Amino acid sequence: MVTANPSAAKLAVLIDADNAQAAIVEALLAEVAKYGTAHVKRAYGDWTGPSLKGWKERLLAQSIQPIQQFAYTNGRNATDAAMIIDAMDLLYTGRLDGFCIVSSDSDFTRLAARIRESGRTVYGFGERKTPKPFVAACDKFIYTENLTYPQLPAVRADAVPKPRPVAPSMQLADDTVLTDQLRNAIEAASDDDGWADLASVGHIITKQRPDFDSRNYGYAKLSALMAATSLFEVERRHPGEGKPAVVYTRDKQRRPAV
Repeated sequence: MVTANPSAAKLAVLIDADNAQAAIVEALLAEVAKYGTAHVKRAYGDWTGPSLKGWKERLLAQSIQPIQQFAYTNGRNATDAAMIIDAMDLLYTGRLDGFCIVSSDSDFTRLAARIRESGRTVYGFGERKTPKPFVAACDKFIYTENLTYPQLPAVRADAVPKPRPVAPSMQLADDTVLTDQLRNAIEAASDDDGWADLASVGHIITKQRPDFDSRNYGYAKLSALMAATSLFEVERRHPGEGKPAVVYTRDKQRRPAV
């Protein structure tokens, strides 16, 4: 269920604390705010164990409800089962527009698919090691390495995922997988002159590749990534006074001859 106004979407944020890092919490919730309002915020794990001791302050600061789940036997992840059961309970209430599943664990692949089958939007959050089936099961998947983290001197430097460095223009232009995706999306969204609304381009690419993100290449915005390739024109248009500017793009190969 995708709402007309994304900021009005009611979301549930379910965190697999056994499979995520406490250092991502602030950046994670800032990213979630782009897609809607977190009406439910829960983190699952065995809070009696030493492995989750870094979570307490962040859970309190962000009003995230900790859900206690003991490990019943070795080698069995009871936390995953608890998250899945709660997610289905929340789904059946019908009060939510989408779910944010925070984990790099492929065990949530079927859950993501099932939620989407019910018409809700699924946002996945995990590290780049996340198995592709889980990534593909989400409407959109955000790698936590791409999130912008606040300065946290008390946290070890290696505890925060490292962002990907900026890819140079020549490297981007030579990436045929990337450039073909961009060209195909522009063609699908373009008018007779080849211009396409950049928001529509991004939407088309994400539908084909849920983990597509300009930050994967070191660029904060899709417009900056496209400009950096030197293969596309990017133009900002002002539709009228008081209205926000709209960014359009066009493949330079479609530029009419002078």
